[in-house]
Amino acid sequence: MKKAPLALIFVLSAAPAGLAATVDVAVKDARGAPVADAVVWATPKIASRERPRREAAVEQKDRQFVPMVTVIQAGTLVNFPNRDPVRHHVYSFSAAKPFEIKLYAGTSAPPILFDKPGEVVLGCNIHDSMLGYIYVVDTPWFAKTGPDGAARLADLPAGDYELQLWHYAQSAPAASMPVRLRADESLPAEFTVSLKALPPRTGAK
Repeated sequence: MKKAPLALIFVLSAAPAGLAATVDVAVKDARGAPVADAVVWATPKIASRERPRREAAVEQKDRQFVPMVTVIQAGTLVNFPNRDPVRHHVYSFSAAKPFEIKLYAGTSAPPILFDKPGEVVLGCNIHDSMLGYIYVVDTPWFAKTGPDGAARLADLPAGDYELQLWHYAQSAPAASMPVRLRADESLPAEFTVSLKALPPRTGAK
């Protein structure tokens, strides 16, 4: 029997913090349960071209990508250390960043530069059940929900933004919402997105 897609709802509120705004995000499904690993970000209408060089890491541990979902700003270098006793062959065919790190153990060198926004799906050529995601955003204001379905976008200057959400199991993109952030107001908002039903995550044998 085909399962109906889940509905994902998140509510945002902005509150003053000095001269900057904070957006607290709560992500829930249609039954009210919290949803982890949802990426949220705020893109200013007047975008900055500055892309500070940063580094992040996606480990391979217990034959899984850890974390399964990583969110970074464009211009970030990502390391892929292998913590397993077996070798892995990490790759992606995604348009935002196709790459390949052939069979290796320990720490790969050099790190991979992710310079374009978009979804990057990770796989291992040796272990087919390994699956991970890197979501690249073109803004420094981003966050990922934890097990409680909560995330916080902090230190946003006052101004106009586009609030957006992505989840690796979405069956259609979530609607974005334009907002104007001021230090003296609170901005509640509600979004919905449909999710595909996925099997439990397990490591490769």
